[in-house]
Amino acid sequence: MKRKKLFQVFMLAIASSITLNAQNRLTIEADQEKGAISRHIYGHFSEHLGHCIYGGYWVGEEASIPNTRGIRNDVVEALKDVRIPNLRWPGGCFADEYHWMDGIGPRDQRPKMVNTHWGGVVEDNSFGTHEFLDLCEQLDAAPYISGNLGSGTVEEMSKWIEYITFDGESPMANLRRQNGREKPWKVKFWGVGNESWGCGGNMTPDFYSDLYRQYATFCRNYGDNRLYKIACGANGDDYNWTETLMRKAGGRMNGLSLHYYTVPLNWNDKGSATNFDEAEYFATIRKTLFMNELITRHSTIMDRYDPYKRIGLIVDEWGTWYNVEPGTNPGFLYQQNTLRDAIVAGINLNIFNNHSDRVKMANLAQTVNVLQSVILTDEEKMVLTPTYWVFYLYKVHQDATLLPVSFTGNKYRHGNEDIDAVSVSASKDATGKIHVTLVNADLSNEQRIETQLRGISAKKVTGKVLTSAKINDYNSFEQPSNITVKDFKGATLSGGSALSVVLPAKAVVMLEIE
Repeated sequence: MKRKKLFQVFMLAIASSITLNAQNRLTIEADQEKGAISRHIYGHFSEHLGHCIYGGYWVGEEASIPNTRGIRNDVVEALKDVRIPNLRWPGGCFADEYHWMDGIGPRDQRPKMVNTHWGGVVEDNSFGTHEFLDLCEQLDAAPYISGNLGSGTVEEMSKWIEYITFDGESPMANLRRQNGREKPWKVKFWGVGNESWGCGGNMTPDFYSDLYRQYATFCRNYGDNRLYKIACGANGDDYNWTETLMRKAGGRMNGLSLHYYTVPLNWNDKGSATNFDEAEYFATIRKTLFMNELITRHSTIMDRYDPYKRIGLIVDEWGTWYNVEPGTNPGFLYQQNTLRDAIVAGINLNIFNNHSDRVKMANLAQTVNVLQSVILTDEEKMVLTPTYWVFYLYKVHQDATLLPVSFTGNKYRHGNEDIDAVSVSASKDATGKIHVTLVNADLSNEQRIETQLRGISAKKVTGKVLTSAKINDYNSFEQPSNITVKDFKGATLSGGSALSVVLPAKAVVMLEIE
């Protein structure tokens, strides 16, 4: 009797396993199109904060570290390898205390200031407008400038745009020429204030809406330069802010921002970047998945005022935020970057891709040495983080066509909670190649995914994978290649339209289908 019961339990376990695997069903409508995935979704953000600018990008022209006009070459080349499409600067909270005229002219004559938001350190303004736009030219990336609405004037912002973009005779254009730049720059993306609900002025949405209308009026287009004006949007789930801005100023903006950080525990104790258990990991993934709800609900509000989706949702600050590394300045926000952060990045980028009808730009915070960085530096040393390698894998989606997908998948369970185990998005590039990015957030279980490719007869599938033995593994200056991209052999194609994938636990995979 006992043997019979054991056999029944054994068969039930097998059936449960088969059912579990069978729940992962993916259909890709390869002959259908849902519009372009803007390359600007893969943007980055660099603030005058900690060692993001100084030591991260800027080392000065006299430095022993190889540089071009003071900008370190290794960082530039690494970012070019992920096709960085745009870079947001100078903040962040710093933007609303930054006065641009302090950062032009001979560097040894520029006034110093106190960076009151980030560590109380002295900012010498040696990296200013000319240096930033030189950096963008070296990167072949579009500049995204955040103008000072919080402590600056309408005149100040208006003159900054004139200084940068006007090609005629004027005091600002002539001042630019005097400072060594004859021709104007092209600057499309312009933020009118930053976090005006918080560090940018602690404003109400009604008050900011009126200020935005005033400041945006004097953000002029010069010559053939056309500004894409981005209004300060909501902090997380402040839907009233979005409602008010769309109602009062929607007709005067091109984009509306959204800020949301993935904080595992709480704002008083955000948890360690490297020392965490499964419960904390699970909480991290659950909170980062909230991005999908945020975008859906903010988009629904925007749809009421902008049904043709002319206004872009600009997620210009996103990423993980933990306690700073022990022994570092708490105002510098320096944290390590593990495989957990790569999982977070892959999930968010899939979400942005799938909402690319409304999401037109996103900026990971921040590029170098701050929060969820793609690069860490220490003097002449440079490390590419696991998050960097996600951007490397996902660059195939830039300006590609989003493909409709339907997915029914397993849950990742921990305690009494469960979340989606798998995240996915798919696109078709200009050559007709299909790229599918898959994230398995489950720490312990691989996911077998049966995929139906509709509308094509595929001949070949290849792939790349990012994973590691432990979820808190990371790349250090001593072991810079601990986690990196490797060839993926877990995908098989049959009959031209049936694709089977064995997705490893805690992994990010990119498939290329021809």
